[in-house]
Amino acid sequence: MASSLTKDSASPGTPGSGYEQTFFGHPRGLATLFMTEMWERFSYYGMRALLPLYLVAPGGLHMSATTATAIYSVYLSLVYLLALPGGWFADRVLGPRKTVAVAGLVIMLGHLTLALPSSGTFFAGLGLVAIGSGLLKANISTMVGHLYKGPDDPRRDGGFTVFYIGINLGAFAAPLVIGTVGEKVNWHLGFALAALGMALGLAQFLMGRRHLDARSDVVPTPMSAEEKSSTLRKGLLWLAVAAVFYAAVGLSGHYTLNWIMVPLALIGLIIPVWVIARIKRDKSLDQVEQSRMSAYIWFFVAAAVFWMIYDQGGSTLSIFAESSAENSVFGWTFPVSWYQSVNPVMIMALAPVFAWAWLALNRAGREPSTIVKFASGLVLVGASFFLFLAPLSIAEGGHKAAALWLVAIYFVQTVGELALSPVGLSVTTKMAPAKYASQMMGVWFLAVTAGDATTALLSIAGVDLNGMGIVALEATLAVVAGAAIFMYRNKVKSLMGNVN
Repeated sequence: MASSLTKDSASPGTPGSGYEQTFFGHPRGLATLFMTEMWERFSYYGMRALLPLYLVAPGGLHMSATTATAIYSVYLSLVYLLALPGGWFADRVLGPRKTVAVAGLVIMLGHLTLALPSSGTFFAGLGLVAIGSGLLKANISTMVGHLYKGPDDPRRDGGFTVFYIGINLGAFAAPLVIGTVGEKVNWHLGFALAALGMALGLAQFLMGRRHLDARSDVVPTPMSAEEKSSTLRKGLLWLAVAAVFYAAVGLSGHYTLNWIMVPLALIGLIIPVWVIARIKRDKSLDQVEQSRMSAYIWFFVAAAVFWMIYDQGGSTLSIFAESSAENSVFGWTFPVSWYQSVNPVMIMALAPVFAWAWLALNRAGREPSTIVKFASGLVLVGASFFLFLAPLSIAEGGHKAAALWLVAIYFVQTVGELALSPVGLSVTTKMAPAKYASQMMGVWFLAVTAGDATTALLSIAGVDLNGMGIVALEATLAVVAGAAIFMYRNKVKSLMGNVN
């Protein structure tokens, strides 16, 4: 990636120098975070593309489709759930930069554990990757926000869009490399390649950390020695209680995967509600911050519905493709995991268009508000599942659905994602109360937790998510939610105050 030197006497990180090294017009630190996220996403999405296929494959764990979807959804829910304590850990213990470095190491070890040919170590590896991803996700996005001069910096939304391209570069390459090796050569060798990707990401982050804003090294509200000791004691106590409980269940012969999946899925629904309520009840927030939090609840609910449907692209749609789609183009057959590269390549093609369009509309005074963008994203993700009804109908007729049906579904979801996700990241940093700086990015990811936890509970209950009735119901829910948000856009806008 090329960089250039531009004059900017007020740039963060270069006080008094008069010059700032930039990355396509953005602070140079964006390149470091861009590359770190690209390699981390390469490892994460490569493993994610293999996960449901490995779970159902005869040469893998050979589970049913509903069980595989439940495990996949619980895993995703846990990844995003752990972003909240990841933000707290940075706020209270290490600061964002050091937390991200630790996270990269844990993720790499998790992928190496997945590479071991054992079902026991496989689930331990999933746990390590989830913990590391939780530590990294909230903090790396927060550090992107640190690079800009506050909420009114006109480059801010564009910076998050560029960052989003880095995510999707890694996500695009991962299924093509890791997916192919995993499906065609050896599942565990594919997981080992994911570990290599994270190792590369960690190395370049450590080399480029000098370009980050000084705020990324700050621990905003450091814990006292007494608080650290008390927190450690409580954590070990709860860990011991869980260990004793599950040991008792296992020794009694009653243990099944649902003893783990059901509690985690329920936690994924309960904790987001509890966290939002706790922040909203915080008396130390001033009137402006309280009002913004009221507005933020609308965005949160919208995002939860969106991700509930969107994330099924890696489970419901992937499992459907494995069993019921003609995975070939012009007679050339490709691995099922390659479908997971469709969305990121479309993101890379369309994200610059969206970034340019938002800026052009802003200059003309016609840029849609954040709430309108969110409503559009919901309607589009609902439309994608209405479109899914066509290949489902073809499969029910005993035929294989053409690959282009799935490509069309991913295209509609991609347009919806670009209307909602980068804007959601940006508005979270703008509306976050100062007291909850890094933690608010974790709250944003809890919307994904809630959506995936809902999918997990449906799968655990035995609901066929490839059934036409449930697909139509989910599609209708998203469209109705989008329409409702649009109708109340003026009310939400008034709660947001001067945040656009």
